[in-house]
Amino acid sequence: MAETTRRRDGGPKRFQFVLLDNFTLLSFSCAVDALRLANRLSGSALYEWTLHAEGGGTATSSAGLALVVDHDLPEVGRDDVVMLVAGTEVQAATTKRLVSWLRREARRGATVAGLCTAAHTMAAAGLLDGKRATIHWENQDSFAESFPEVDITKSVFTIDGRTMSTAGGTSSIDLMLKLIADDHGEDLAGAVADQLIYSSIRTDQDTQRLSIPTRIGVRHPRLSQVIKEMETNIEEPVSPSVLAAEVGMSTRQLERLFRRYLNRSPKRYYMDLRLGKARNLLMQTDMSIINVALACGFTSPSHFSKCYRAHYGTTPYRERGAQATKVAAT
Repeated sequence: MAETTRRRDGGPKRFQFVLLDNFTLLSFSCAVDALRLANRLSGSALYEWTLHAEGGGTATSSAGLALVVDHDLPEVGRDDVVMLVAGTEVQAATTKRLVSWLRREARRGATVAGLCTAAHTMAAAGLLDGKRATIHWENQDSFAESFPEVDITKSVFTIDGRTMSTAGGTSSIDLMLKLIADDHGEDLAGAVADQLIYSSIRTDQDTQRLSIPTRIGVRHPRLSQVIKEMETNIEEPVSPSVLAAEVGMSTRQLERLFRRYLNRSPKRYYMDLRLGKARNLLMQTDMSIINVALACGFTSPSHFSKCYRAHYGTTPYRERGAQATKVAAT
C-alpha cells in the first residue's frame, strides 16, 4: 500500500504538482481530474492540490500549452505528496536546483511520485536506488543504461514505499485510482473510474505496452515468440538459425514467415529493432557512440555508423549533434 494516508490533522490530503519543462499534459490532467472527481463524488474535500514550477510563473507542456502555476518549488509538508510531471527532454529539465530541492524534501520524509518520464528526475536525485520504478517504454532503454541501480519494470505504475512512478499517458489514472481506493475504499475509486469512462482499471501487475501480436497486427504464436526473443537479446543478437530452432522451424521457414507477415527478412527486422534502440540511446543519454554501438550488438563503430546511415539517412554523430543543438536552443 502506498504511504499516502490522510493528513494527521484530518484535513484534505495535499498534492504538490511540480511541472517540469515540456511536461506531458495528459499525464497531469488525468491525475488532477481523478482527484477532482473524488471530491465531487464524495461530497467533501478529500484532496487539494497546488501547482509549482521551478522559478514560478508558468510551465509549458510538450503540446505548447502554458499553465500558470501557484508558486516556485515548495516546502513540502510531511503529509503532502509531491507529484513530479515530466515529458520530453526530461534530462534538460532535470536541473541541479530541482535535484537538490527534491533530495532535501525526500530527506524530510516526503512521498514523491514521478509521472511519465519524471522517474528520470527521481533517479538522478538518488530517490530510486535499490527500488522498483517504471518510465515510459520509449525511455526504458536509456533509463536502464543511466541508472543500473534502479529495478526498472514494464508496469503501468509502481509503488515502492514513499516513491511512486507511472509510465505516462493514462497510467496516471491507474495510480490515482489505487491511491483513492487505499484512502477511501474501492467503491469511490470505482465511481471515479466510471465518471472518467475508464472501464479497464489496471494494476501495478499490468504492463504498459501492447502485446506483440497487437503491435504487429499478426496473431501467430511462433512469430510472436521469435520477436520476443529478438527484443530481449539486443546487446547480443541471436542468429536466425538459432531463433528458428527455438520455435521448431527451419531457417527457410522462418524467412517465409517474416516475409509473409512483416514484408521483410528476420535479419532486417532484427536490425530495425537494434537501430531503434540505438537511436533512443543517442537521443536520451550521454553514452559514447562506441558504447551505444556495443549496447545494440554492433562490434565496430564503422559498421554501426554504416547501418545507422542506411536506415535514418544520417550518421550517429550528426544525429547526436543535431539533438544537442536542439536542446541548447530550448
